[in-house]
Amino acid sequence: MSERGGFASRLGIILATAGSAVGLGNVWRFPFMAGQNGGAAFIVIYIGCILLLGIPGMLSEFVIGRHSQANAARAYGHIAGGKRIWKLVGYLGILTSTIILGFYAVVAGWCLQYLLASLMGSLNGDADYVLNYFQTFATNPWKPCLWAVAFIVITHVVIVRGVQHGIERASKVLMPLLFVLLIVIVGASCSLPGAMAGVEFLLRPDFSNVSHSVLLEALGQAFFSLSLGTACLCTYASYFSRDTNLLKSASQIALIDTMIAIMAGLMIFPAAFSVGVQPDSGPSLIFITLPNVFQQAFGSMPTVGYLIGILFYALLVFAALTSTISMHEIGTAFFTEEFHLPRKKAAWVLTSVCSVLAILCSLSMGAVDSIALFGRSLLDCCDFITAQVMLPLGAFLTSLFVGWFVDQRLLRKELLTGVDGYDGTNDESFNHANWHYAWLFRIYQFAVRFIVPLCILLIFLHQFNVI
Repeated sequence: MSERGGFASRLGIILATAGSAVGLGNVWRFPFMAGQNGGAAFIVIYIGCILLLGIPGMLSEFVIGRHSQANAARAYGHIAGGKRIWKLVGYLGILTSTIILGFYAVVAGWCLQYLLASLMGSLNGDADYVLNYFQTFATNPWKPCLWAVAFIVITHVVIVRGVQHGIERASKVLMPLLFVLLIVIVGASCSLPGAMAGVEFLLRPDFSNVSHSVLLEALGQAFFSLSLGTACLCTYASYFSRDTNLLKSASQIALIDTMIAIMAGLMIFPAAFSVGVQPDSGPSLIFITLPNVFQQAFGSMPTVGYLIGILFYALLVFAALTSTISMHEIGTAFFTEEFHLPRKKAAWVLTSVCSVLAILCSLSMGAVDSIALFGRSLLDCCDFITAQVMLPLGAFLTSLFVGWFVDQRLLRKELLTGVDGYDGTNDESFNHANWHYAWLFRIYQFAVRFIVPLCILLIFLHQFNVI
C-alpha cells in the first residue's frame, strides 16, 4: 500500500470517489431525463433505483478493489484465486474507461470552449445564432480537437502528481467549488419570475403518467450516474485504508451524487419555466437551449445573465474534470502495475492513446464524415458501444462474480470491516456486530445475487428496445 499510495483522509475518500461519479451525467443527463419522464415522479423512482442497484453495485466494486489493493485487472484475478476468466472483467473495465475518456474529453472540450465564449460574451444572440454557433464550432476541423486534447492534458497534470497530492487534493478543491457554484446558480434561477413552476415540476411527484419506460429510464440513470462497470470504483477502492467503512462510504457517495443531480434540476428547470422552455429539451440542453434560457431569463439584468452563463460552464468543466481524473487513473494504475512503468510514463501512455481517440471522435462530428462506424460518427459509436454494451456487461459480470463466486466469508469481512463490534475474524464476531449492519449485509447479499443482475439485464434489454 505504501508503494502504491492511498487516500490520506476519509474526506478525501468521499470527495474523490463521489467526484468520480459526479460528472456531466448529473449536471446534464439527469435534468433532461427527469424532464422527459415527469420530473418529481422520476426522481422518487430514481432514488429507489439507487438503493436497489446503485449502492449494491458500488459495494461490489469496493470489495474487489479494497481487498486486492491493485489495479482492476489484477484485482479481479487476485480475488478469483488466479482464474483468468474473471481477470478479463477487469480488462473490460479498463478498456471501457479508456474509450469513454477519449470521447468524453470531446464533450468536456466543448464545455471549455463555451466557458471561454461566455467570458468573451460571444454567446449573446437569438436562438438561431446560438444554434449556428454550436454547429459551426462542432464541425470545425481543429478547434474542438484542441480543446479535447487540452482537457486530457489538464487531467494528466493532476494524475502524475499521484493519489494524495494529485487526485485527493484536486477533489478537495473541485467538489466544494462545484457545490458552491450549484448553490449560487440555483439561488439565481429560483429567484426568477415564474420559477416556482419549475421547482414544483421537479419536487411534486405525479405518478399518474408513470409507465414501465419511466421505471427503466430511472434504473438506467441510476446505473450510469454512479459509473458502475467502468472499474473506476474498484480502482479508487484499492487506495482505501483497511479501516474504511465501505457501507457508510457507499451511502454517503450515493447521497452526494443524488443531491448534485437534484440541484442541477433546480438550476435548470426554474429558469426554463420562467422563459417558457419545455423541460424535455433533450441532450441539446446545455449547448443550444440553456444559453438562450439564461439570456432571456436575465434579460433585464444583463450583467447577472453574463455571470450566470460563466458560472454554469465553469460548473460543467469542474464536473467533467472530476470524472476524467478517475477514468485516467484506471488506465494509469494498470500500466504502472502490469508493465512496471513509472507513474509519469504510464500516465503519458494513456494520455497519448486517449488524445488520438479524442481527435478522431471530434473530427467525426462533421469535419471528416468518413470517420464513422456502422453508420454512426465515431463519437456516437463509442458512446453507443460503451453505454449499451460494455458498461452493462461489466457490471453484470461483476455482480455474478461477487454474488456467486467470491467466498462469502471474505465478502462479509470486507463489508463489515470498520464497523463497531466486528473484528473480521469469525462468525461469533459477526453475530455480535451492530445488528443493523448484519442485516444490511444479508440484504446486500440477496441484492447482488438476484436484484442487481436482473436490473442490469432489464437496462440492457430496454436500451435495445426489446422491452
